Amino acid sequence: MTDNAVPAAIETECVIIGAGPCGLFAVFELGLLGMKCHIVDTLKHPGGQCAELYPDKPIYDIPALPVCGAQDLADRLMQQIKRFDAGFHLGEEVTEVTPRADGRFDVATSKGTRFDAGAVIIAAGLGSFQPRRLAVEGVEGVEGRQLHYRVSRAEDYRGRDLVIVGGGDSALDWALEFCGKAKSVALVHRRAEFRAQPASVARMRELVEAGRMRLLTGLIGAVRLEEGRLASVTVNGLDGVATELPCEHVFAFFGLHPKLGPIAQWGLELEKKALKVDTEKFQTSVPGIFAIGDINTYPGKKKLILSGFHEAALAAFGVQAHVYPKKRQFLQYTTTSPVMQQRLGVSGTSEAD
Repeated sequence: MTDNAVPAAIETECVIIGAGPCGLFAVFELGLLGMKCHIVDTLKHPGGQCAELYPDKPIYDIPALPVCGAQDLADRLMQQIKRFDAGFHLGEEVTEVTPRADGRFDVATSKGTRFDAGAVIIAAGLGSFQPRRLAVEGVEGVEGRQLHYRVSRAEDYRGRDLVIVGGGDSALDWALEFCGKAKSVALVHRRAEFRAQPASVARMRELVEAGRMRLLTGLIGAVRLEEGRLASVTVNGLDGVATELPCEHVFAFFGLHPKLGPIAQWGLELEKKALKVDTEKFQTSVPGIFAIGDINTYPGKKKLILSGFHEAALAAFGVQAHVYPKKRQFLQYTTTSPVMQQRLGVSGTSEAD
């Protein structure tokens, strides 16, 4: 193959767009039905928006798990689907989904990866997104090292001087979490009112009053670097006073730019920037394209991870019916089905039995 040759399309039964909890569980449900898939996500790691935004924040409404963090949930799902050997294409955005006359789909990504897919499941959450960035001259060189838009491992910042910027739940949650663990915590917000939960705001004000953390109302106007590393930030207060804060790390929680991106151009029926689906198999207006999780809408829709898991299960059956329309479809249970137990690797029974 020459350097200019177009790589061959990857043939697969299904392409899943989005590696959040719903997309990962769809891998499992397809695997139970004996189907292989590839999964594509713009983020560079599995887990989706909840792992990106609050990896350590507790989730209490996952069945049989009294409490787990978002990243822990993603890790558990990755362990659950390991057996099914899905192809992962992270850091790529699906740019084209084109239906073919034979019922299959040509799918392409921003990095030139191409698929010949029997069906497509869109599990893209709110769509492709990027964090709103701190617009201050000089921060580009420390992004990802000392300027962060998410917290990966809270323990990494113990004993450090931290500045947290924002007024929503993420900013308040992390300010409270780091207080008492970091060397110092300063919370910077552009106005006196906060969007976060009232209980979090009240607790933050108690800590400020007790001198355990600082609160500044204003905007970061400048950063100071020493030998290429962040040394301090200057906050321009609404009262006209500039305050320099020594810091080792800045966390900016300004929210995200959620958008459908290329999905909006694929000819799918939309309602308020969400994909309309049926509730039998969560199929969109285009046969063979399914949508699960926060990206879809239908009467009675509830944006819960739990609901997304249910949608993933029914969508998997819909994919099977689309890809293999002549195949008899019936429900089997993992507790009693030798075929499913073999697929899960918990039985020595072969699928041919």
